[in-house]
Amino acid sequence: MNIVLWDRAAIPRARHVGTGHVFRYDARSGGMVAVDRRGMAVIGILEILGAVGLIAPAVTGMLVWLTLLAAALIALLMAFAIVFPLRLSELFNTPINVVVLIIAGSVAYGRFVMAPF
Repeated sequence: MNIVLWDRAAIPRARHVGTGHVFRYDARSGGMVAVDRRGMAVIGILEILGAVGLIAPAVTGMLVWLTLLAAALIALLMAFAIVFPLRLSELFNTPINVVVLIIAGSVAYGRFVMAPF
């Protein structure tokens, strides 16, 4: 079960490092015109920190509860990433966000209930 959770954690991590980098350094390419440049930079930094938080605590063995917290907060971020664009009728990223929400939620549940550290 531990291997499955590591594999599942890799998908949100890869997505958030990529989009976090784009949002941090090129705020207008994200397609979110309702959010200003500073807001996009903050979202980008939080996504990168969330991606690091999925892996680094578990690998180092220090503060491993941060992996659970990072997975839960990424799931929350994806819930907001689904609702906010729907209000603006931007539907093109919704399926990807739903998949990442399900995966991050399953990692959080798995690390809390099924295979805690």
